[in-house]
Amino acid sequence: MAIEQILLPGLGESVHEASIINWLVKPGDHVKKYDPLAETVSDKVTTEIPSNFAGVIKAYLVDLDKEVPIGTPIMSIEVEGAASAPEPAAATSSPAAQPASPPAPVPIPAAPSKPSAAGGKRFSPAVLALAEEKGVDLNDVIGTGNNGRITRKDVLNYTPSASAPTSVPEPSAPAQATAQAPTAPPASAIPEAPKPAPETINFEPGIHDQIVPADGIRKTIARHMVQSATEIPHAWMLVEADVTNMVKLRNRMKDNFKQQEGISLSYFPFFIKAVVQALKKHPKINTSWQDGNIVYHQDFNISIAVATDDYLYVPVIKHADQLSITGIAKEINRLAQLTRAGKLTSADMADGTFTVNNTGSFGSVASMGIINYPQAAIMQVESINKKLIVTDDGIKIADMVNLCLSLDHRILDGLQAGRFMNDVKLNLSQYNIELDLY
Repeated sequence: MAIEQILLPGLGESVHEASIINWLVKPGDHVKKYDPLAETVSDKVTTEIPSNFAGVIKAYLVDLDKEVPIGTPIMSIEVEGAASAPEPAAATSSPAAQPASPPAPVPIPAAPSKPSAAGGKRFSPAVLALAEEKGVDLNDVIGTGNNGRITRKDVLNYTPSASAPTSVPEPSAPAQATAQAPTAPPASAIPEAPKPAPETINFEPGIHDQIVPADGIRKTIARHMVQSATEIPHAWMLVEADVTNMVKLRNRMKDNFKQQEGISLSYFPFFIKAVVQALKKHPKINTSWQDGNIVYHQDFNISIAVATDDYLYVPVIKHADQLSITGIAKEINRLAQLTRAGKLTSADMADGTFTVNNTGSFGSVASMGIINYPQAAIMQVESINKKLIVTDDGIKIADMVNLCLSLDHRILDGLQAGRFMNDVKLNLSQYNIELDLY
């Protein structure tokens, strides 16, 4: 029998490296061609790697949670029915072309690993999805994987006892805050989810601190944040906008909208529409920095932030300039539901050109976002609050909101950013009750 290598497959046009976060098989296991071998994470999306061959797993060739280039040998396998060949000794060798191509890696739910009810165990997204499908309580499953981790095979081979519960709790969204304003109405369009129970850590007697290794998704987030903060010279500005007309319009339309469309109408689609209109007038905001060049993007693809229990995902509203407020609201709802169901794919988070973050949903009144690399800017929409303001005609009570812009100072200066923000303000002020949401 010949010894072959399983390579880390291509995971997308812009993905050059990834990390293995979970082995689904162990040395000595017999696998069939196309059986899942491991889970890898890149850009916060978890993907299963299938086997190229039928045979027996010999050895792991890379460590878990270590970034390696696409094409790196990750595992060796003794292939059935092939002539004997020496086993490879190093993970860095360049193998010959494989005799057969497996199916493309299959994206699986990118939801965070959930703690079980006992022992603080954490499970991979693939295991969670399969357990939910089969109605298996993972607390009752004995893991045979690396360090006792539960694998897909463990779930498939599990026979429940008569008294075993048959469900796994669903994830819920977190509530994080920056600057707090508890009485402010949220500006978010993302459906509200039940608040999760506080995270608990089981401390051993006499130990005051517990070290928990970051998982693959958290490491990916950390790497992107560090890249943005170190490579992009951030500048920041805040403007205050009168959104009284927008609030009246939304309040007047929300009940009929809910009845007709089946989803809630919140303020966030109005903000995104105003931003896109301003981007079309200021194309330099809709750019990115690349090797000393400024790349102007023809499409207006708006990244939005959606939070789960442990992570922040940034799906993208593609071609937002071609959507009405109703179309934007539906797309926000669709992406939020995919995120919280753990069904986002790499394509859902690709090609964003500008980010709008609904920090007002947390009660924030001012915040400085880290730019979504390699975009040129990110705008934070804060809480809407009623204030007394002075006008040419006297004093009035108005619905006011802070809009905070972080910008890449290599591309943008204060004058350009200020003009863009003033146009966003103008667009928001021009909403009226006669506006057609469709």
